[in-house]
Amino acid sequence: MGMTLSANARNFSGGPGALPETVLVQLREAMIAVPEVGLSVLGISHRSDWFAAVVAEVEVRLKALLALPPDFHVLLLQGGGTLQFAMVPLALARGADVPAEYLHTGYWSGKAIAEARKLAPVRVVWSGEDEGFSRLPDDEELVFDARAPYLHVVTNETVEGLQFHRTVGLEEVPRVADMSSDFLSRPFDAGRYALIYAHAQKNLGPAGVTVVLVREAVLERAPEGLPAMLDYRAQAQAHSILNTPPVFAIYAVLLVLRWLMDEIGGLEAMAAINRAKAERLYGVLDASEGFYRPRARRADRSLMNVVFDLPSEALRAAFLAEANRAGFAGLAGHRALGGIRVSIYNAVTLEAVEALADFMETFRRRH
Repeated sequence: MGMTLSANARNFSGGPGALPETVLVQLREAMIAVPEVGLSVLGISHRSDWFAAVVAEVEVRLKALLALPPDFHVLLLQGGGTLQFAMVPLALARGADVPAEYLHTGYWSGKAIAEARKLAPVRVVWSGEDEGFSRLPDDEELVFDARAPYLHVVTNETVEGLQFHRTVGLEEVPRVADMSSDFLSRPFDAGRYALIYAHAQKNLGPAGVTVVLVREAVLERAPEGLPAMLDYRAQAQAHSILNTPPVFAIYAVLLVLRWLMDEIGGLEAMAAINRAKAERLYGVLDASEGFYRPRARRADRSLMNVVFDLPSEALRAAFLAEANRAGFAGLAGHRALGGIRVSIYNAVTLEAVEALADFMETFRRRH
């Protein structure tokens, strides 16, 4: 093999996150030459038959993993989740009389709201800002408008470590979900959504591609005259090859989908692994008698991002320094919040989580 890939095994970064080791090995080979083509993946034409087959297989595997209803289009777009913050209101709320509805549950939903307000009227149904985004809303706190053009929800707030474990909203109002940080981490009923988006750099692959699942009804509603890159219809008609797409990133997504289906065994199996990882870490926090301080309300804890703090700045600095020396990467909290964040996306192994949990228990005993 030459070089070792094991350093990647202890990557707890919030994003770009860890990739499966088998995928990294295949990508390393493809950087030199894709076996079926004999050319580097970085130099293969996006108009080649090989790449058309890659895009087609990504679509087939996503549809199979999620049991997508037949009226969904699978798009592979650029611009990250951030571009979707604008594309969604452009498609669904241009000229609407009634405001689009948003839940303000953390850092990233705040970003989505700010972008949407530039393009359409917006109503924030609920905000956790006053409570420091330490919890998600209860059902009785949510009063929706059945006339709203759509409801936007971030299913997992990576910064604060909050995750919805239920589907909210009215069935008659199109649901739009930013699933960037928990997409394909567990099964969910895609049929209850009108549009789902997820950038790749958490559970799907490297940065540069964003998966968008969009229903035919959304395409039909979209206004005429949008710039082509911002028009879901134009992107769907071009099968995501409206301009030169990120071939490397899309190929990586395909390899991750193969790993998820063929090695892990699908979303139920993935969810069981992810639950075990989260339970191990939250167990350490809850048994620490206040040494480790979880941010999120127990019912809303994320299975992807375990966010906590220590009693003092000095202890936090010592924790990060010692963890780094022990080979654990990416544990500093988001710049907006500080603290500690352990991101345990799909490719982070149970073994890596066990090693970190052991380190945390040892660190607490020593301090």
